[in-house]
Amino acid sequence: MVSHLKQVVLLYLLVLFSLNSAFAQNAAQLPAQSATQFPAQNAQQLPAQGNTTLSLDEAVNSALEYNLSLKKTEIDIALSKLSEKNLWAELFPAINASASAGYRNTLLSDTFLPNSGFNYSIGVGISLGLNAGIPYILKSISMAHESNILKYEDARNLLSIQVTKNFYSLVAENNNLVFLNEVFNLAQRQLTRSETLFRNGMVGELSLTQSRLAFENARYSLEAAKIVHKSNMAEFLAMLGKPADESITLSGEVSIIKIEADAEYFIRDYLPRRPDIIRSKQEIERLEAARIQTAMQSRAPSLNLSIDWNSSSFDPFVDSFSATARLSIPIDPWIPGTQREQAITKASGSVEKARLDLEIAENSAKTQIRSLTSLLKNSWESILIARLNLQAAQRGYQLTEQGFQNGTVEALTLQDARNNMTSARQRLLQAELSYFNMILDLSSSINIDWKKLIENYGVSGE
Repeated sequence: MVSHLKQVVLLYLLVLFSLNSAFAQNAAQLPAQSATQFPAQNAQQLPAQGNTTLSLDEAVNSALEYNLSLKKTEIDIALSKLSEKNLWAELFPAINASASAGYRNTLLSDTFLPNSGFNYSIGVGISLGLNAGIPYILKSISMAHESNILKYEDARNLLSIQVTKNFYSLVAENNNLVFLNEVFNLAQRQLTRSETLFRNGMVGELSLTQSRLAFENARYSLEAAKIVHKSNMAEFLAMLGKPADESITLSGEVSIIKIEADAEYFIRDYLPRRPDIIRSKQEIERLEAARIQTAMQSRAPSLNLSIDWNSSSFDPFVDSFSATARLSIPIDPWIPGTQREQAITKASGSVEKARLDLEIAENSAKTQIRSLTSLLKNSWESILIARLNLQAAQRGYQLTEQGFQNGTVEALTLQDARNNMTSARQRLLQAELSYFNMILDLSSSINIDWKKLIENYGVSGE
């Protein structure tokens, strides 16, 4: 009886060792490095056929070339450039040509009517209006074009930042898919092993149910992540002007390093360079010119010059020529409450509102820069903790797996250890992606390229 019992125990140990050797070998291959890098080409991507490799620079260039919102801004620039190029049109006189034909005679009486019968006439007129507001009209047109250029450059920068965010977010999602696929394979092997042991009577129904539950959870997590990744990829391709069903493999990497950011230094040196701040200042200057233009056009005297030439019956010796100069001095704009006086008051109010808008924009920008620099500091500490947590979870899984091989740890404990390692890996991945997005936001807030920000203010070796 004792000899038979020893044979059963020996058989159990042999089966357990053979099934878990492959399981342990695969588990040891789980990503153990830090998630500091998001390399699409270093991560073993999920199989796909007919993929087109796309780098970050290619993605940004494609978005800048095909983005529809950016094309609308380009049209605005072209129109304002046309107006600026033809400023002389504001001083060009109005030229009119006229021709008329008529018949003149009596209808009921026999009285002789001079110049009766058909008559014809032609004429040419030139009129030019001059007032003191014209120089400010020209200035407003030029400043409107400059504002559109700044608006366009700002839109390009924001689009580039958004494409970069989405690009590396998708790379991180793909790395997470690779990891979840590994977890799914481990859970599948664990379920196969549990089913074999259950058929041999070596484990109970509870252990088998737990393995099935772990397998279903891993399968669901993988499928849900695939759906989210596919949806995000479609939106990303639409941003680039590409078909949503095009097969794309993202290629590129970015290193997460600590940024030493001094908020007050950034505010002092970079805040005046922000496109929105420059545009707000230009808007104040433009509205001030518009206010002066309104006042000059309404209150200053205006001069109108006109020349007219007419010829009757196409006879060059029967013509008339006239030249007129007319000076108009407005009176009603000086009377409170009149329509033109109200227009001057409204123009002054627009200038004051623009100054308040500039102050609001500056305060908002300062708050944003201070907030981002503070978040970068706190987030780096969070990343360090997440890295230690991942190391602890990986080591805990290794020890738990060894205990499971030795028969001292239950399958449920091993599954918990694997889940903890998965959660730790995903938390680190999200923390580093969030940190990188903060770098992008900070670079946008101080109007500097994010690569330059990392190069100038990054601390290597951290």
